[in-house]
Amino acid sequence: MNATASALTVRDPWSLVPSLGNLDAYISAVNRVPLLTQEEEVNFARRLREHGDVESAGKLVLSHLRLVVSISRQYLGYGLPHGDLIQEGNVGLMKAVKRFDPDQGVRLVSYAMHWIKAEIHEYILKNWRMVKVATTKAQRKLFFNLRSMKQSLKEDSADGATHRNTLTQGEVDTVAERLNVKREEVLEMETRMSGGDVALEPQTDDGEESYAPIAYLADDSTEPTRVIEAHRRDWLAGDGIAQALDALDARSRRIVEERWLKVNDDSSGGMTLHDLASEYGVSAERIRQIEVAAMKKMRKALAQDA
Repeated sequence: MNATASALTVRDPWSLVPSLGNLDAYISAVNRVPLLTQEEEVNFARRLREHGDVESAGKLVLSHLRLVVSISRQYLGYGLPHGDLIQEGNVGLMKAVKRFDPDQGVRLVSYAMHWIKAEIHEYILKNWRMVKVATTKAQRKLFFNLRSMKQSLKEDSADGATHRNTLTQGEVDTVAERLNVKREEVLEMETRMSGGDVALEPQTDDGEESYAPIAYLADDSTEPTRVIEAHRRDWLAGDGIAQALDALDARSRRIVEERWLKVNDDSSGGMTLHDLASEYGVSAERIRQIEVAAMKKMRKALAQDA
């Protein structure tokens, strides 16, 4: 038996590969796993397809883990953890192994590439931004090609302005033509990709007042409790005050109106306690006592109408 066959006859083939917790060790281990010959690959695939042999499926997956690592490196520019990209790619590899038909005359490596990329693409689209940037097939194609095309166009530009973050009008037209999409779609996708996420909640724990978007995005003007409170305030400021004043005798009412409700042209307010005391021929303290009693009576009247 050759080295390849003996290496893949381990009862638990996954024991050859460490967990993704140590990424460097994992990559090193999968790169040491021997590749299958075409004959071995076909035999394992047929045993899986005809007999549901799980051990054969494991050997097919194990021998192609290095392919997932290689493909996942192409997507490191999106800022997502390499280990997560590999893990999602492994899911795609297992789906490919399950659906692989050895009688089609195609090697598993070629067939699996589509499934591996599809799973990685889906993971990136779900996690690269909180809001999805691409939903249709055309948008996905644009999303995964725009970044590399932008870099290529900048390197080929006559002015050598590789520091530019936006595309020129000519570059937009070039991308649209190559990808067979509308230039408006290119501009929209570039805007989506250049925009970052904004946290709704405050990101500091220093105890200081923070004005995160959550503080001003909410519109509570139509919240039932606030609507009721607003109606109540409006009533108190209008009909409520008028009804409360009607409960007072003439002198008490005039004192309250002069002290609290009257505004002169010079914005100086109404009469003072001493002005009212002189008019009624009593002391300023007496006017204050009448005012306090009137205010209590008004509050009682307002409470009854609540």
